[in-house]
Amino acid sequence: MEHFIWNIDPILLDFGFLKIRWYGLMFALGFVGSFLTMQWMYQREGKNVEELDTLLWYMVIATVVGARLGHTLLYDPAYYLSHPIKILAIWEGGLASHGATLGIILALYLYRRKYGDGFFWLLDRVSIPTALAGALIRIGNFFNSEILGIPTQEPWGVIFARIDPLPRHPVQLYEAFCYLVIYGISLLIYKRHGDKPGFTFGCFIGMLFSVRFFLEYFKTEQAMYDTGLALTTGQLLSIPFVLAGIGCVVWSLKNRQPNLAP
Repeated sequence: MEHFIWNIDPILLDFGFLKIRWYGLMFALGFVGSFLTMQWMYQREGKNVEELDTLLWYMVIATVVGARLGHTLLYDPAYYLSHPIKILAIWEGGLASHGATLGIILALYLYRRKYGDGFFWLLDRVSIPTALAGALIRIGNFFNSEILGIPTQEPWGVIFARIDPLPRHPVQLYEAFCYLVIYGISLLIYKRHGDKPGFTFGCFIGMLFSVRFFLEYFKTEQAMYDTGLALTTGQLLSIPFVLAGIGCVVWSLKNRQPNLAP
């Protein structure tokens, strides 16, 4: 059976002193798409769009720092604690969505304390474009031939020629597609239930990490240690987020206060 062979150069443009990678492009496009989505929501609700400039920097820093620390401390702690300087080597790859999520939540809490927006009001709105950014980042992972799927003989299997000759599940594209669907569903939830604090956010993290949990069955193990359990590290890390999402939805349905920015 013939399978699609993926052997594209991860470097999009090479200027010698500067290399622009497909992953970097997708990462940047993710934030552009997120900004435009937030801009639409702010305009829809009569909020000051200029505030998004500051919020964007909070989000960028939180995503990169949180995702990097999440990868180094959750997936390969022995190596990085022995070589702490390597934690800064972000160009070598290694970002974890679980860490990024925690980083974003912390950043929004700090932003809210300084600028006064309601915490759940922010969480509900920021969660929506996060799904779009996640989809584009996973496409960047596909260009990098990383976060590989397990071998498969299905006709849609992809051979990542830079890695090995085995056809594998293109799990990066599975995940990207699911995140785009979550992005669309989250927009609908926001339009219909945006007045319920925490409801959109709870639905978002519940859906996102349920997808992460399920797709781990199609991924090669990313952690550099054995959990000793039937579940992967990614699945174990996803469970608390799913439970938190369910709890947030239940709390939101019981909470009668309007989800309004001050």
